[in-house]
Parts: sequence; C-alpha cells; structure tokens
Amino acid sequence: MTILEILSLIFILSGSVFMLISAVGLIRLPDFYIRNSASTKAATLGLGLILAGTALFFNQIMVFIEIFAIFLFVFMIAPLAAHIVARAAFKDNIPFWKKTNLVEIAKDMEDFDNDSDQKNS
Repeated sequence: MTILEILSLIFILSGSVFMLISAVGLIRLPDFYIRNSASTKAATLGLGLILAGTALFFNQIMVFIEIFAIFLFVFMIAPLAAHIVARAAFKDNIPFWKKTNLVEIAKDMEDFDNDSDQKNS
C-alpha cells in the first residue's frame, strides 16, 4: 500500500466513524433540536472526510474538482437546511428537552409570541 492509499483509508474510516456517531446521536439524544444539531455536524464532517479520502485515493484532477464541488455544496447547504428545519420546529412549538437552558432564546420566544398575537388579532 502506498502512503496515499493509507491516508485515504484513514480519512474514509474516520468519516465512517463520524457517520456512525451521527446515527447513534439520532437515536440517543433527548430532543429534536439536539438531534438535529448533532446529526448535521457529525454527518457533514463525516461526509467531508469520506470525500477527502476518495479524492486522495483516485488522485486525479477531474475527480478532485468534482469532489470539491460536492464538498462546497454540502458544507453550504447542510447547516442552512438544519437551521431552517429547526426554525420551523420552533415555530410549530416542538417542545425542548426539560434541561435545555432557554435563557438565550427567551427574547426570541417573546418576539415570536408578540408577532403571533398581532397576526391573530
């Protein structure tokens, strides 16, 4: 095995471990918001490592360009999609875990309640 193949193997296995952690997080974490955050972060990092390992393995410029485009797209869209889904869940009053510290978003909750009251009037 060459050094590139060994590095590729390390990146792909590391990415697979992060994907596994993401899957376990979806099952084990207590509420929707924490699951959403953890799964998005771990899955994005896992995919990035797998793509990096694939680029190292093939070691061709066209493959690298395609993988870089996928990498950019996923890194731009995944956090945005997670934010949009969490925001929609917040607006639909999906409950938080009882131990979640809501002090930081209390103002947002008040603003949202005021906006909802004004729209209903």
